[in-house]
Amino acid sequence: MLTKVPVLDLKNGIAVSGKSGFRDTYTPLQSIYGSSSNLIEIATNLKLNSANEIYIADLDLIESVGHNIDKIQMVNTVLPVIFDGGVKNFESFKFFIQYAYKIIVATETLESIDELRKIFDTFPKERIVVSVDIKDNELLNNNLNMCLKDFKEVLREFDPNEIILLDVSSVGTNNGTNYKLFNEFEEFRDKLILGGGINSESIKELPSLGIKKVLIGTSLHNGEITIL
Repeated sequence: MLTKVPVLDLKNGIAVSGKSGFRDTYTPLQSIYGSSSNLIEIATNLKLNSANEIYIADLDLIESVGHNIDKIQMVNTVLPVIFDGGVKNFESFKFFIQYAYKIIVATETLESIDELRKIFDTFPKERIVVSVDIKDNELLNNNLNMCLKDFKEVLREFDPNEIILLDVSSVGTNNGTNYKLFNEFEEFRDKLILGGGINSESIKELPSLGIKKVLIGTSLHNGEITIL
């Protein structure tokens, strides 16, 4: 069975939506699960509609222009949060884990593989989700100086329980699965959580490929896809 994880992006205290990772153009989210862009209302309604966990990215934290950590903590009392706050190193992971169920370590913001090693040496794998961020079919990273092939070696070394394969270029586009990207990471199939552009056609096809979990944003909030 395919598990659908609702996605919320958070900016200036409210849920927002946008396309292809252009964060300065994001606008307040209009979701069938809320009468407004209120994070708690949307999360509560998602739980009432059978969501078991929720992915939240704090765009203010990721861009180092503020934070919404208090709201993340509140949502985590409603639904277990898989949280992306732009982890840079061991210390930021250690801080965020007080506020959410699972913490994402994303290639976009990670400072070094040594910091990732400290995280895996200290915390249980059940609390760590590695996000392989990809833009225009290349690894999105600010500090690692790596290509996709290099980072696959890192994944083999640390063997995470869950790996998000996030096609940033497809976020909010509803374009469907990037199968070229999936094929590159097929060896990790049983660990993968696919994200970026997932639509109703993808939902039908992915279980046959062995995918067990996907991130759903736009197509969930506009009613094209339901949680169950």
